[in-house]
Amino acid sequence: MRKSTFISLTLQINEVDFFATRCTFEYKLMRKSNYDKFPSTHTDGMAILGWERITTILNDQWSNCPVWAVDLYTGTYEEDFMQAFQGLGRTIIDTRSLMRPESELLQLTERFITDDVLFGYLSNIKLSEYFDPDKVESLKARITQGESLIVIGTGAACFVPEDAPVAYADMARWEIQQRFRRHEVKALGIDNRQEEPSRQYKRGLFNDWIICDRHKDLLIQSGRILYWIDSNQRQEPKMISDQQFRQGMDRTSRKPFRVVPFFDPAPWGGQWMKEVCDLPREQVNYGWCFDCVPEENSLYLNLDGVLVEFPSQDLILMYSRNVLGEQVWARFGKDFPIRFDFLDTMGGGNLSLQVHPTNEFAHREFGLHYTQDESYYLLDAGDDAVVYLGLKEDIDERQMIKDLRAAQRGEISFDAEKYVNKIPAKKHDHYLIPAGTIHCSGANSMVLEISSTPNIFTFKLWDWNRLGLDGKPRPINVERGKQVIQWNRTTEWVNKNIRNHFEVLSQEDGIMEERTGLHPNEFIETRRHTFTKAVEHNTNGGVNVLNLVDGYEAVVESPEGKFEPFTVHYAETFIIPACVGRYTITPLGGEECKTIKAYVRL
Repeated sequence: MRKSTFISLTLQINEVDFFATRCTFEYKLMRKSNYDKFPSTHTDGMAILGWERITTILNDQWSNCPVWAVDLYTGTYEEDFMQAFQGLGRTIIDTRSLMRPESELLQLTERFITDDVLFGYLSNIKLSEYFDPDKVESLKARITQGESLIVIGTGAACFVPEDAPVAYADMARWEIQQRFRRHEVKALGIDNRQEEPSRQYKRGLFNDWIICDRHKDLLIQSGRILYWIDSNQRQEPKMISDQQFRQGMDRTSRKPFRVVPFFDPAPWGGQWMKEVCDLPREQVNYGWCFDCVPEENSLYLNLDGVLVEFPSQDLILMYSRNVLGEQVWARFGKDFPIRFDFLDTMGGGNLSLQVHPTNEFAHREFGLHYTQDESYYLLDAGDDAVVYLGLKEDIDERQMIKDLRAAQRGEISFDAEKYVNKIPAKKHDHYLIPAGTIHCSGANSMVLEISSTPNIFTFKLWDWNRLGLDGKPRPINVERGKQVIQWNRTTEWVNKNIRNHFEVLSQEDGIMEERTGLHPNEFIETRRHTFTKAVEHNTNGGVNVLNLVDGYEAVVESPEGKFEPFTVHYAETFIIPACVGRYTITPLGGEECKTIKAYVRL
């Protein structure tokens, strides 16, 4: 049994937080953080490093090809690519020069982007609609005449012959967002660098990334890409062959794996992740960690010690059946439907009081196929931790909406406890939150949020009189929220249906399995195992997502030897592809462990 250390922290709360005073709390911290922030898959060979080596290799191999394509995902530093390839004696064609005028593209995308600060509608625009037919025909004529060209930019592969060599420069979604915040990169066909990062993100989410992912998927399936370029680190671009890329993705799809986590501060953020995940102490707080959101996270391929980064969505595009399983793929296509993330309010403030749209509303208003049903699993909690969940009995619905509107105008402070249940919370509680249920985590909680995947579809109703990290009020959506709040989800219903709804399924010496959720309205099933010896699991043909919610570390193994033993550490989220089938999880060091497992109900 490993010894644990108890650390008492006295924290000065950020001025934008809901607290105005100092706060003291204690939490249990393992002797040493072993959280792995750089998980990777071993891939054979070596990566090609630096622009000089990259361009030299391509020039040596493709010198006899009259036309090349260097296709770029949106969010790359396009100017770096233009400059790197200029010295090869070929004419550079920037695909932006082939696009329709920006005014036309703004009009084309207007109905999907909308004038709302947060929400749009999922785009069905094709990449080909961005380009001017006359300009494209002119380029094709130059290619026919045998001119030596390199076409660079988003969609470059569309304009070269099918037998022309293609390199693809992919981008991690999180790095794109950092570049938005620094106002460094343009949108697809539009220079919107001056816009607020939230609006740049909205254009990416509802339009640009959808279009680019469809285009990339077609290229992957065609087999036309010969090299993949990782330019997430501007000073050290890296390139690997398509064979290496596919090997890395194939290996990942057949074994337990973790995506690359990312962490971000929040107006309500806390201090727990700094210690447990060993994060930079100088940051004022960390509120968010995305530890399993493949649409947002990345994967590392490890080539002789060099980490090459690609979006984890690439894995789902390439090997969706391996990872998701046939039945989950049939239902969700190339979308990964389960999301695990952290919400850290230890020493921070309350999350915004909020509600998620119902399926009907999400489909009608945003084009989503399913909504954000979710749950809060308490990884840790202070003595005063609470969860706000559901409505009190016999409240006046009209008066509540009237008060929320007045609070939105800054006329009053909304009295949440007058209308919403405030429930004491403790470590390992599990609160189920089907769409339409009003909720939020209170301060001094460490939440593992288990939910369906759609992102940013949260209607904030009340934000506790505080500002965002940018010093501005965060958007409030009372008018949308009132359309989806399920007014019948009051105290009695909450206690009966969604508050610690545990059921022991089996118990033997050293192993206990419990069903902890989710609510029947939600498509995710969750099981908790408490164990001191090996536990047998089976994917049963569907992807499993787990987190080690207690215990220092454990090892995941295949009884059939399908993969090498895979070690997981406290608070790490890991994915078991459907094709793995049977697997075991065994504590290391002899201590008791707990896992929470989520999978799609079939």
